[in-house]
Amino acid sequence: MKEKSAHFDADMIDMKEGFAHFDADMIEMEEKSAYFDADMIDMKEKLTHFDTEGNAVMVDVTMKPETVRTAVAEGWIRLSPDAMKAVLSGTSKKGDVLGVARIAGIMGTKRTSDLIPLCHPLPIGKTAIDFRTDEKNCTVTCICTVSVTGQTGVEMEALTGVSMALLTVYDMLKAIDKRMEIGGIRLMQKTGGRSGTFSR
Repeated sequence: MKEKSAHFDADMIDMKEGFAHFDADMIEMEEKSAYFDADMIDMKEKLTHFDTEGNAVMVDVTMKPETVRTAVAEGWIRLSPDAMKAVLSGTSKKGDVLGVARIAGIMGTKRTSDLIPLCHPLPIGKTAIDFRTDEKNCTVTCICTVSVTGQTGVEMEALTGVSMALLTVYDMLKAIDKRMEIGGIRLMQKTGGRSGTFSR
């Protein structure tokens, strides 16, 4: 009887210790949850495309002054040696690869608001698409520069221009090389607006 009582007491002690660990884990979870809630509140305050209830909204720029804004984005596509040769020699069956890609990039900047749901339609003042070819590494780098006098920036337009240009290069050359890789699409610089100048 005494032995059973001793085992019972030991089990009770183990249970109490278990509950203590459980309570400690619950406290830790509540603390983490509090941090998570605070981070979510902070994120909602920083993300302008969400209202206080977390719904997606178009940012209201009605009262913002018009300023000159520019953005520069870039990205690259890696080709096979045969595809690179077709770019440099102009022997692609579809024609001038970079010439067509340049037009596609310019068109992409003008249609960004049709592709990205919460972007404002903007009266683009200038779009320039430039390419750098690296025959040794079989890469083509695209640089897109966009300017506007408006109430919001043109970062998305520059990024869309690069994306459309590089996708067009892929389309023009996929008969030669389906293993092409697109990457490194990023904003390099922006000027104007309340957030000022950004440069990578």
